[in-house]
Amino acid sequence: MTKLRICTGIVLAIAGASCAVDVRAADITPTKAPPAAAASAPKPCTDGWGFIATDCQLTWGGITVYGTVDYGFGWQSHGAPWDMQSAVTASYLVQKQNNRAVFGAAANALTNSFIGIKGTEPIGGDVSVVFALDAGFDPYSLRLSDGPGSVAANAGIPQNLNTAYSDSSRAGQWYNGVGYVGVSSPTYGTFTVFRQNSLTLDAVFDYDPFSASYGFSPIGFQGITCGGGNTENCRNSTSLKYRVNVGPFRAAALWQFGGYAQNNASNGAYQFQAGGDIRTGGKGVLSVDAIYSFVRDSVALSLGPGSNDANGVPIPPFLPQPLTATISNNEAVMFVAKYTDGPLKLYAGYEHIRYGAPSNPQTAFTDISGDFLCQNCQAFNNTTINNTAFGVNGLGNRIMQIMWVGAKYAVTENLDVIGGYYHYIQNSFFGTPAGGPAPCFGREHSQCAGTFDAISAAVDWRFAPKWDTYFGVMFTQVSGGLANGFLQRNNIAPTVGLRFRF
Repeated sequence: MTKLRICTGIVLAIAGASCAVDVRAADITPTKAPPAAAASAPKPCTDGWGFIATDCQLTWGGITVYGTVDYGFGWQSHGAPWDMQSAVTASYLVQKQNNRAVFGAAANALTNSFIGIKGTEPIGGDVSVVFALDAGFDPYSLRLSDGPGSVAANAGIPQNLNTAYSDSSRAGQWYNGVGYVGVSSPTYGTFTVFRQNSLTLDAVFDYDPFSASYGFSPIGFQGITCGGGNTENCRNSTSLKYRVNVGPFRAAALWQFGGYAQNNASNGAYQFQAGGDIRTGGKGVLSVDAIYSFVRDSVALSLGPGSNDANGVPIPPFLPQPLTATISNNEAVMFVAKYTDGPLKLYAGYEHIRYGAPSNPQTAFTDISGDFLCQNCQAFNNTTINNTAFGVNGLGNRIMQIMWVGAKYAVTENLDVIGGYYHYIQNSFFGTPAGGPAPCFGREHSQCAGTFDAISAAVDWRFAPKWDTYFGVMFTQVSGGLANGFLQRNNIAPTVGLRFRF
């Protein structure tokens, strides 16, 4: 049924169904409140060739069918086999399971493939009803993106045989991207409800030089940054969101209500944002935003470690690998900036994340992918829950600092050169119940201080209105506590791809 739903959507799109509104990826919501209606009606497609070769849109009755298909191939110096469930599909980033050179399918490197509908309908004055619904998928297998499901599928499998799984807020739902409805006005702002991007995800799309791509941006691949600590919180299934612009300034707020039972990865969250655009003389514009986040009882899925040696290096047989949910309260502050001057864009960002003990320790729950987890249930269904990862039993609170800089230059109207550098710093929060805090700086514990570094470069050529091809490479490496349990500590991942956006 999953393949049938996606295939049906694609066939309808190519057949020339209809469209009105923006054609960018549904996730790429700007940090500014959107206008109530487009300045001019888009040109609708009238035949299949026009859909493929021109910039026409699939529009009918104010509803737009839109999406992206991103195919690619790549090589990883220390990778893992392709995963058809995972949103990222390939191990572009160094992960615990990466252990050998891999060449093959590497989809969704620049943009998660997805298909959806959206629209804007004026209801009086300058007020319009707005809505959007979309789902991401793997273009090779046509399976809906399911990050938590990809983690669960690897439970109990030896670490050196794992696929390129990765946790995500996309959990196999038919609305795994966004699914919201609301009202929008240039005067009063935009108010929307139900499944939406977090404010921090919107900011990463806007202030990351690679717009949160999986193949070239670690803050896109991992989702720690956009989730205020955990990737499953990059999207909220039951939330209220408000954005408003006042001259060059803007403000926003988000409240996630409900909990796990409503397909959320936390028992509540809220965010506040303030920012603006400052003209610096000539054509230069400096955009800045600050965002505060708090997430209660946040969920992060991983595979529990097997046996490691004294240096934190895994040893055979690389088991037991139970599906593990780590529960925490997360608090984060993000500062981002972008300077635009003609063809040049410069980017910078910083986020400080604090992980603490959860407000409500969990003994059993069903995650956003529909998998049931319970505490110390390895013998029952090979799952467990960790409520004591931070701030208890001698451990301190985990502090993650994430920072990045980058640039994008338009060599021509259709050719961009992009580069970025990303750096993570983890504090030492190791300790014991008897001895208290015991700072460490090696690989022997995952709670030791550690760092992560990534550097990326890519070229993107738009050779037709809806088509572009790209080539790029990302180098990543881990050290200290962030390298605990890793089979390899670095990865080089060149990728070439072809993207169709409609």
